[in-house]
Amino acid sequence: MKLTSLTLAAALIGGAALAGEVAPKDVQYDESGAVAASLTGGAGDAMNGAMLAGTKSKGNCVACHAITALADVPFHGEVGPSLDGAGERWSEAELRGLLTDAKMTFDGTVMPAFYKVDGFTRPGNAYTGKAAEEALTPILSAQEIEDVIAFLATLKEE
Repeated sequence: MKLTSLTLAAALIGGAALAGEVAPKDVQYDESGAVAASLTGGAGDAMNGAMLAGTKSKGNCVACHAITALADVPFHGEVGPSLDGAGERWSEAELRGLLTDAKMTFDGTVMPAFYKVDGFTRPGNAYTGKAAEEALTPILSAQEIEDVIAFLATLKEE
């Protein structure tokens, strides 16, 4: 019974945390593309953000950006700017805007929108060229966006 009560309490607390999450279509950008408010109502986890930044199936920031702090991850890209010093160059609101939809800041960028579900064309069913039959989900969750922001905020110039 204690385990059931504890599980139920954890589920209720987790559900309450999700209730405060900003949906992709509800993100509020300022005139420069920054997003002031946390997408989750809380801070991110920098350690998880570092993992996401180097994971191909998730953020995969290193595919386009060099990040010295992730030197153990092979094949850093040169398409985007180095992210070394990102925590000094951009505020958390600017980083959040760039991660959710970089085109709100840089119109012609090739950077993907990591927290967007409509208004663009994305491969659908197993790269067949056919649109997905179900609703698209964001590449990263709201918490994952906040985690990557927390990681990028730690990157200071040396």
